[in-house]
Amino acid sequence: MYVFRLCCIAVITAVSAFILKSHKSELVPLCLTAGGILIFLYAFDYLTESIEFIKSFTQTTGIENEIIRTVFKIIGIGFIIEVTASSVKELGFEGVADKLILCGKIILFVAAIPILSSTYKIIVSLINLA
Repeated sequence: MYVFRLCCIAVITAVSAFILKSHKSELVPLCLTAGGILIFLYAFDYLTESIEFIKSFTQTTGIENEIIRTVFKIIGIGFIIEVTASSVKELGFEGVADKLILCGKIILFVAAIPILSSTYKIIVSLINLA
């Protein structure tokens, strides 16, 4: 049901932007931004339920909180970069969007270093046990 509602919001936003494009084209970016914000707010409401599950999962398995925070940080950065780049592309600035995506990939690589470090520690400890 959540997916259907999200799709409805997206279709209503697109149709509204299409109608505005022929009458008041200067309002199209505002319409698309408003629709995007509504989609994100709705998706974040759904996300809170998943976060509760992940909290209980990490407590049960004993995974370090730092790793989980890093994973969520990476996912969040990826989403923000992708949405911003898509919005910039819609406005016709593909060069800027491509540079944003490249910089985002660099940031994601740097943000993943703590996970690589934790993986290395786990591998070393497993080798020492053998």
